[in-house]
Amino acid sequence: MSTDWRRGLAQGLLAAALFGAATPLSKRLLADVPPQVLAGLFYAGAALGLVPALLRGPRHGARLGLPRDARNRLRLLGAVVFGGVLGPLLLLAGLELARSASVSMLLNLETTATAVLGVLLFREHLGRWAWAGNAGVLAAGLLLSLEGGRPNLVGALLVAAAALCWGLDNNLTALIDGITPVQSTFWKGLAAGATNLAIGLALTHEAPSASWLVALGVGTLAYGASIVLYISSAHVLGATRSQMVFATAPFFGVALAVLWLGEDLSPLQGVAFLVLVLALALLALDGHDHEHVHEPLRHTHAHRHDDGHHDHVHDGLPPHHRHTHEHEHGRRSHRHPHWPDLHHRHAHET
Repeated sequence: MSTDWRRGLAQGLLAAALFGAATPLSKRLLADVPPQVLAGLFYAGAALGLVPALLRGPRHGARLGLPRDARNRLRLLGAVVFGGVLGPLLLLAGLELARSASVSMLLNLETTATAVLGVLLFREHLGRWAWAGNAGVLAAGLLLSLEGGRPNLVGALLVAAAALCWGLDNNLTALIDGITPVQSTFWKGLAAGATNLAIGLALTHEAPSASWLVALGVGTLAYGASIVLYISSAHVLGATRSQMVFATAPFFGVALAVLWLGEDLSPLQGVAFLVLVLALALLALDGHDHEHVHEPLRHTHAHRHDDGHHDHVHDGLPPHHRHTHEHEHGRRSHRHPHWPDLHHRHAHET
């Protein structure tokens, strides 16, 4: 396993841990804050928490700059609307109707949504083991949707809709290469936070409280830091594989729900855990290796010069040093194991 792959896996796991912790915390905060206001506070916290990182960020171009090309601006807009506005609202509405442990597990539907949308719309490639693993993830979610009658079913449907929104968001975000993950997350947090807060306050006339400060803190870590780490992972592993790693988030959410909220772990949830573990193991078996062509490309992302794809030169910079700037790729044909990251979105024969 390459250094970049290990880094991508570590970033994905840490992103999952931070986001997974948000589900039981959200359940507790919903007792004091309406769902739409809470969603706005989470994303506002994400944007505010990233300001220091932006001020310390790379000095190429504007630190708060939007993508310069229309394609990446549209990707960012789609990520904001589906991932920053609709997804959190649907999730928080589902949390009001279902137990937080079940909601945490149902979020694994996001993995299936990411894979299906990636293949249909974004030129992802999945082998038979990856499809089998995604079927297992879906089965785990369906098991949980059977638990508890109508309130849980309605909550499950709301969470499934949130997962679909985030599946689209994941694929769009993984392809944004005109700005850094910190910049991308800042704009998502700022736009989504402002939109949700404005609508939520207009509908509820909610007054500020101490819970708002807690929500901003949760947003800084569980949304801001988590999304930055997830995007960094997706740039290396691709949207579907990074989402496979991120599918571990519910384990952290369920653990906190049981330990902190005092919820019981039901037998059905235990079976769903086992199915999920098997599904993720199947996903990990999938590989991809063939002769492929890289067309000329100009973009911005974190990279090294010893990875076989970046051969431009910096005086005095070691090849293994990871750095971010705008750079160009010439046309190249070669063969090596790869996944649909920023450099491997070529078509495949069916």
